[in-house]
This record gives sequence, C-alpha cells and structure tokens, in this order.
Amino acid sequence: MPARLSLACLCLGALALHAADTPRNSLLVLEKEQNTLVIVDPASLTIVARVPVGNDPHEVAVSGDGRTAYISNYGNRGGSGGGATIAVVDLVAQKPLTPIDLGALRAPHGLVFAGGKLYFTAETAKVVGRYDPATQKIDWVMGTGQNRTHMVVVSGDLKTVFTSNVNSATISILEQGAAGPGPGPGRGPGPGRGPGPPGGPGGPGGPGGPGRGGPPPGGGAPDWNVVNVPVGHGSEGFDLTPDGKELWVANAQDGTISVIDVAAKKVVATLPSTGAANRLKITLDGKYALVSDMSGNSLLVVDAATRKEYKRIALPASSEGLLMAPGGATVYTTLNTRDAVAVIDLKTMTMVGEVKTGRGPDGLAWAARK
Repeated sequence: MPARLSLACLCLGALALHAADTPRNSLLVLEKEQNTLVIVDPASLTIVARVPVGNDPHEVAVSGDGRTAYISNYGNRGGSGGGATIAVVDLVAQKPLTPIDLGALRAPHGLVFAGGKLYFTAETAKVVGRYDPATQKIDWVMGTGQNRTHMVVVSGDLKTVFTSNVNSATISILEQGAAGPGPGPGRGPGPGRGPGPPGGPGGPGGPGGPGRGGPPPGGGAPDWNVVNVPVGHGSEGFDLTPDGKELWVANAQDGTISVIDVAAKKVVATLPSTGAANRLKITLDGKYALVSDMSGNSLLVVDAATRKEYKRIALPASSEGLLMAPGGATVYTTLNTRDAVAVIDLKTMTMVGEVKTGRGPDGLAWAARK
C-alpha cells in the first residue's frame, strides 16, 4: 500500500475511533436548507454530529429522557406541496429512526413534547395532533378551523393547548372539558373528537382514531372546546408566562405583540414590537419577553411588568429561532442569513458566542439526557 494511502487510512480510522459522543446536555439545530439535524456541545460550541432528516425541516422537540428528537418535515421546499412525516432521531446513536407517517395531516410544523407525548400542528389540515411514542399511534386530533395552524404550546396540567394561526391572525385555545358518557349503540364521535385515523383502521392512530383512543374507565372520552382569539396579522411565535396567566404573541406582519389574558380569553394589551417579529420567548423568571426579528440585526427585550422595551441586543445578522436554555442564564437564536447560532448571556444582555452551522439554521431544541 502506498505510504500516502496508508497514512490517509490511518487518519480516517482515527477519526472514526474518536467520533464525538453526544453530550449529556446538547443543543440541537436544524439546518433547514441541508435537511439535517446538528448536535452541538454547548460547553465548547462545537458540532459533534449531523443526522439526516426529512425535506424542509422546521421545528424540533425532544423526548422527556433526552434521547430522542422529533423533527417536523414541512416539505414546502422543492414544490412538494407539504410534507407528511415527522422525522425521529436517536440522539445517543446519532442516527435516524423510522419516521412517523401523518397520512392526510400534511405540512407539520410546530412541535412540543409534554406528558410523555408529542404534540404537533399540521397546517394544511388545520389541526393540532398528538402522537404517543409508547403505542406508536396518533391518539388525538383537534381542528382549529383556522388557516396555517403553526406553533403549539401545552399547559403544565396538559388540559389546555395553544396554537397560532398565521393567516387567520388568531390564537386557538383548546381546552379539555369533563368526560362525557360512554359511547352507546349508534352513537358517533362527539364534539371535539376526531372521526378516525387518516386512511381508516390500521392507519396512523390505529383503531378508534385520533381524538378518541377509546373511552377512559368509568366514562366517555372528554370533549374539547376551541376558542379562537383575534390577535395581530402574521401571528407566529408565542409563549406562555411561567404562571400560566398570560400568552404573549409575536405578530410578524403588524410588528406588534398581543398579550392575551388566558382566563378571559381576550387580548388585554397590544405592544409595539419589531419589523418582522418571528419568535417570542419568555425568560424562565417571567421578567422579560425576547422577540427575534427577521428584518433587523437585533433581539428585542421587553420588560414584562411595564410592558415597555427594555433593550435591543445587537446581533451580526437577523434572528429567527429562539431557545431558552435550562437554568435561565442563556438564550440561543439562529442567524439564518449568517448560517450561525448566536449565544446570548441574559445577565449582561449581550451576545457572547457563536456556533457556525450549515445553510439555513432555524429550529432549536435542548436535549438533557437522563
């Protein structure tokens, strides 16, 4: 074997032997234009692995044990007309698993993992759905009747689901009611329950269908009620305050923030924001709301108590995705046009680091392995 070839083989072998393991705490970044999930070591700000996912990935969520990532394959790039899968990635083995087939629930976007289950939105179908990893079935689907059902947040008690509807300029509040009577002879699906799985029995959701899943012991499945609250145009990113009393919504087209009183289900304040407010996150202590801006080079910080602008954090490019790290000291935001992720210290309210990524970084998540 030639010396150069031998040396090259040895180097490749060394790289394979010393491939970086997934850190116990990991920052996950979607490279939207490369259809990949990036695993980042937040301590060193280095990329340890890239895993292929589906077409046009937008958002990512992580299982409670921090071992599995779920990615919505939006599927609009390349004229596909909307994806119909959620990619699944083993974060420890750093490899893709069998994706979740959503059938007719096309254009999945928002994701959140709560109560051991994955909640997702499907824009084309105008629904919020829920997938149970234990049974590998969709066990609940609820329609909003609104256009571009986009992001999703679930309350701590799992009884309320919130979703933004971009083109309808609304927030849907889905609340679980009391369990009704069990299904009697000839009784069809009740209000707030899905008609059955896409494609019939054996499709996603299995027998019984999304939204039913069989009656619980002692009664029928609970009904769900939907209230659509008008907000600003282009309502996209939003967040629930730590006490669960208010929902803050970023309205990209209006350049405003709508503050919703959750109990009253109405907007109680409309605040000035940025030119293209894309994502909004509340700090873990509830003191500030951070808003990314796709049209400017700064991150808006709003004082939650006074509801006035507190600061604008300078960035080297426009920001999109936002992630509040556990502990509340750090926030990450994607710099899409710069192909990077900015690291922001919330104590000093300044950018303190950067992770260079591939093309089109967008969705972010944190994985804490147990």
